[in-house]
Amino acid sequence: MRMLRTCLAAGLVAGVAAAAQCAPDLAHGAQVYVRCMACHATAYDRVGPRHCGLIGRRAGSVPGFAYSAAMKKSQIVWDEKTLDVFLAHPLKIVPGTTMTYDGVPDQKDRADLVGYLKRLDDTAECRNLRLTAPASR
Repeated sequence: MRMLRTCLAAGLVAGVAAAAQCAPDLAHGAQVYVRCMACHATAYDRVGPRHCGLIGRRAGSVPGFAYSAAMKKSQIVWDEKTLDVFLAHPLKIVPGTTMTYDGVPDQKDRADLVGYLKRLDDTAECRNLRLTAPASR
């Protein structure tokens, strides 16, 4: 939140160019996402659930994926804020999750990762998944 306020203030004081510096670095976000790929993929489930369709999805809701009871009961809906908080300390935010990764402590890494995750649905891989998904989805 502090970073967001700083970015907004920079944009108001110095114009659009300063605010653009605060935009997520998607290439760096993709590099950070490599850490996630040990368990997750974008368009299919692995040890962790797929990330296509993540934004706006309720945690623990991918059909057919075997989530922990803790994740199913978490009531989290994934957006920029919830992802930032969760990714900082997943094991503390959802005690009992089966996710074993201890998080992304660096705020810039998390911001870029969340920016990358937000744009996944615009990729051909995620669009193709939506086109082939059953109508009930």
